[in-house]
Amino acid sequence: MSGFIEFLKIVVFGLVEGFTEWLPISSTGHLILVENIVHLNVSDDFMNVFRVVIQLGAILAVLVLYFRRLNPWDPGKKEPQRLATWHLWFKIVIACLPAAVVGILLDEILDTYLYNPYVVAAMLIIYGILFIVLEKHNEFLDFPIKKVSQISYLNAFYIGLFQLLALIPGTSRSGATILGAMLLGCSRTAASEFTFFLGIPVMFGASLLKIIHYGLAFSAVEIFFMLAGMVIAFLVSMYSIKFLLNYVKRHDFRFFGYYRIVLGVIVLIYFGLTALLAL
Repeated sequence: MSGFIEFLKIVVFGLVEGFTEWLPISSTGHLILVENIVHLNVSDDFMNVFRVVIQLGAILAVLVLYFRRLNPWDPGKKEPQRLATWHLWFKIVIACLPAAVVGILLDEILDTYLYNPYVVAAMLIIYGILFIVLEKHNEFLDFPIKKVSQISYLNAFYIGLFQLLALIPGTSRSGATILGAMLLGCSRTAASEFTFFLGIPVMFGASLLKIIHYGLAFSAVEIFFMLAGMVIAFLVSMYSIKFLLNYVKRHDFRFFGYYRIVLGVIVLIYFGLTALLAL
């Protein structure tokens, strides 16, 4: 019975990760809140690897949904289309370089000192306000960059610099890159899609780092839990990505800004009261 209850908890984690990874609302913020409400009876090493494994499931959804577009060897593509696909991948790599370098150097430091609910709450609120302010400014703006293919190599690098902000838990990787891309003139759709693509090498790299650091010396049940969480995150992400793209065609990001602020306040209140009651 206890094993089944733990499995249900894994399902909750997979659902939360799959839905929040691609929305600019911080999957980390939601997972920290869930971790403190739905306690998994597992080791710290398992939890550290599990967090990135379920993110890997979310990334696989991007590969499936955009497989043809991201595949330069697709037999249905003509030479100009193949060349455009290679250019897209080169831009993705360039955009990932800042986070890759800084992430490798500071990974353990960031986890040790910044992975806590108060930092997450602050980032949720700050970026929520930024989304609202930016969208009020953009209300009547005609974005010059309407498609991902129009993003230049230099802008790709600048978007990568914005992605550095997401190394602070609670910022939201998609939130930071979407904000940055829009400030550089990208439409909401172009910013969202480029963010999806950036997630592929970033999250694969993060998963690899964690696996190298912690290894895979887990029991068969723990491996099953990891795979189950990954599959659930993958399936939910398929819906989440389609939802966001359909949403931004008709709306701006202000709703997510308000949502972030409310969630940040809830996180502060919850963990503040918990700390007070523990005195």
